[in-house]
Amino acid sequence: MLSDLLDTLRLATFIYGRFEVGAPWGFRLPDEQSARIIVVVRGAARVEVAGSRRPLALSAGDLALLPHGGAHTLRDAEGSELHLLGDNECRQISAAEPVRFGSDGTQTTLIIAAFRFRATHRTQSIQRLARAIHIPAGDSATSPSLTSAMQMLATESATRAPGSAVIVNRLADILLVQAIRAFIAGSGCPEHGLRSLADSRIGKAMALIHERPAEPWTVESLGAAVALSRSGFAARFSELVGETPLEYLAQWRMTKAAQLLRDTDLSIGEVAERVGYQSEASFNRAFKRLERVTPGAYRRGGDADQRGAAAL
Repeated sequence: MLSDLLDTLRLATFIYGRFEVGAPWGFRLPDEQSARIIVVVRGAARVEVAGSRRPLALSAGDLALLPHGGAHTLRDAEGSELHLLGDNECRQISAAEPVRFGSDGTQTTLIIAAFRFRATHRTQSIQRLARAIHIPAGDSATSPSLTSAMQMLATESATRAPGSAVIVNRLADILLVQAIRAFIAGSGCPEHGLRSLADSRIGKAMALIHERPAEPWTVESLGAAVALSRSGFAARFSELVGETPLEYLAQWRMTKAAQLLRDTDLSIGEVAERVGYQSEASFNRAFKRLERVTPGAYRRGGDADQRGAAAL
């Protein structure tokens, strides 16, 4: 279910670069609405998170997930002068050429990836994530596959082998899912969104909505499917997810509709049916209410949206 959620919401993955820097060093990531992952291959980094008073202290083997974007600053220590990144310095990963700057002090290697989401459909589960999620090396919630993916990312980002850029992007996707999975398994989850996925009954209800969005779900039928009373299910779902079951259902239907309009050649009527609308007119009204454009206008603008994502 987590993979389905992220795959449907994500427009593009792109790599800022592999940074090999010597202390003192510092730089600021662009102020963009993109989730980011920072992997420390060696050395250490101080991450000053936009919207947060407390910086993250990262060591070798650590991973930080910054779900909400913003102009984050990375330094070796507080007050280090910032290097102004040029346009090309955020895209050299494709040529396997690291970005190098700083001085002759302690060397640090970082890999930074970003993920652009469809902002209109950032569900409450995503919106309620912490501003920064720190997964230290050796954390008990960290799976061996997360550690392996980080090691492979470090290796592939340093090679000139054919296809390495494609592999790096795929590994970044894996790290995104693994990082959120580790967060759900860890102690931070109860205070933030996505804890619903750790609840067996509410997680199952969300999975049913994702798997069968065309089903004529009601609060009662969803509750019955997970062996909860209507009132008990509604209260538990709202508490964990941050919205009512029917609000989540309506939003997910439009999220899937947008993906189908963007990625398939299905007619608008077929898309409407796939997400639970027997009437194309009612689907058009529901879609426009959320997206502020008709399904047809959204489809015509979809290619431009994808090109914009790919160009980041």
